Amino acid sequence: MNTVMVTACPSGVANSIITAGLLEQASKELAWTSSIECHSSIKDMSPVSQADIDKADFVVVVAEPDCHAQLDLGRFNGKPVYLGLPSEVIANPKGFLNEAQLKAATFTAPEYTAAAAPSSEAALKVVGITACPTGVAHTFMAAEALEEGGKALGYQVKIETRGSVGAKNQLSEAEIAEADLVIIAADIEVDLARFKGKKLYKTSTGFALKKTKDCYAAALSQATVYQGSESSSAPSTEKAEKTGAYKHLMTGVSHMLPIVVAGGLCIALSFIFGIEAFKEEGTLAAALMTIGGGSAFALMIPVLAGYIAYSIADRPGLAPGLVGGMLASSTGAGFLGGILAGFIAGYLAKWLLDNIKLPASMEALKPILIVPFLGTLAVGLIMIYVVGSPVSAAMTGLTEFLNNMGSANAVLLGIILGCMMCFDLGGPVNKAAYTFGVGLLSTQTYAPMAAVMAAGMVPALGMGLATFLARNKFIESEREAGKASFVLGLCFISEGAIPFAAKDPMRVIPSCMLGGAVTGALSMLFGAKLLAPHGGLFVLFIPNAISPVLLYLVAIAAGTAITGFGYALVKKSDTALAAKA
Repeated sequence: MNTVMVTACPSGVANSIITAGLLEQASKELAWTSSIECHSSIKDMSPVSQADIDKADFVVVVAEPDCHAQLDLGRFNGKPVYLGLPSEVIANPKGFLNEAQLKAATFTAPEYTAAAAPSSEAALKVVGITACPTGVAHTFMAAEALEEGGKALGYQVKIETRGSVGAKNQLSEAEIAEADLVIIAADIEVDLARFKGKKLYKTSTGFALKKTKDCYAAALSQATVYQGSESSSAPSTEKAEKTGAYKHLMTGVSHMLPIVVAGGLCIALSFIFGIEAFKEEGTLAAALMTIGGGSAFALMIPVLAGYIAYSIADRPGLAPGLVGGMLASSTGAGFLGGILAGFIAGYLAKWLLDNIKLPASMEALKPILIVPFLGTLAVGLIMIYVVGSPVSAAMTGLTEFLNNMGSANAVLLGIILGCMMCFDLGGPVNKAAYTFGVGLLSTQTYAPMAAVMAAGMVPALGMGLATFLARNKFIESEREAGKASFVLGLCFISEGAIPFAAKDPMRVIPSCMLGGAVTGALSMLFGAKLLAPHGGLFVLFIPNAISPVLLYLVAIAAGTAITGFGYALVKKSDTALAAKA
């Protein structure tokens, strides 16, 4: 195997030389013949010859996207080329080369380099979609990162957001048709039918937000033409590929959440007239309880299960999922049963779609008649005879344990939930704790939800407090970010702390987890209960949505103070470092 390898990094020192050495060693172990061109500021560069390029089976370019302009990539036009990142080589050199051999694609320089795009008319045109389970923070932060990061690379970028307020900055058919590349940064399933025939790359909102340059580099080297079917969908990051079940679950949660919020607030409003006023028929309190508890909360588990199945099998999975979720609710299997019903229905519907073979004239019957009927029948029988009883018993045991646990167990649960909420700031661990709290609302168990929301407010509030307490340790842009973070914390948006965690994770995350653990523990110790699963302190405007209010505020304040004072104490001064520079 003959290869040409080119390495570069912005400083021309560390990554460029390290990756060149690792690639050279790995190619020797693979018995490949390699010509290496290392762009370095401390040693002379020997460019690869045209003869080396001509005889190479493929070319590997290892550099950050903003270094591509200095590498004269036009000489590789027509050759199979793989664009990679230094971090990928450092992690696994041999694995990187094997992947490069498999994924190298015919290269045309003008599409990939800012140097080949001197005017806005010639710039790479990128469109995309961002979406997260709650549709609040990650959705919009990832979109902003992609737009700003793309513009810095000389690209024309427009990102559509699928947030809690619907689709914003929507892409037109003309913009999609003109796009050179589509990036889908989503933690839930989104409809990709519009992008059939376009080069498309799928990843998570976290990757797009925290490693925007890496995201663009991966998209440019790994995007494939989307054919409009799941089997031919575009590649995604390794992290995203490992979280298919998580994405399906979050799709269900995202569709369930508005129902839970509306239902919880209606129940809270009914308590304005007294905790048991709803028991008197014909009263407004009874009507509000019927709307919230009898209708909205009755729908939450079927909707959760239905949209998990929809995420897996598209529309043919919706009916089996909804029916399975309703059976989970009626048999007492609760949200755990609903989750199981959703996955059973989704994968069963997908299996039926893939394995039932019909004449072309009858193919249209499969998604609207055959699969919904067979799937609903099978899922219904499974839920009644197999899943319902044991999961119902498990849910009953869990509910009794939570409602009757002693203070020591309550504090321990609060610590666990608090740490989970603050560990990855809106990531999978955070969402797992959040889903646990929301799911228990269907069993009228409100204490875990209170601990979850209180702890989830601490990271952003704590970072805002830290920028106020130790102003001289933060540069001006961080102090401004601290103000925004504090407001986001009040709204129960943990992601406000992400800019600080991305820059200093080894100090920020432990500080947040410590404060979150204290808040979660105090919330459980005080017996705080929360009926609405979102809204932060603004839920206080709804009477009886939170109780007891004063002690709940004490729990949040205590965790915020621990995080804020703790991080202000351990943080190294950025202003001093800036002055030295």
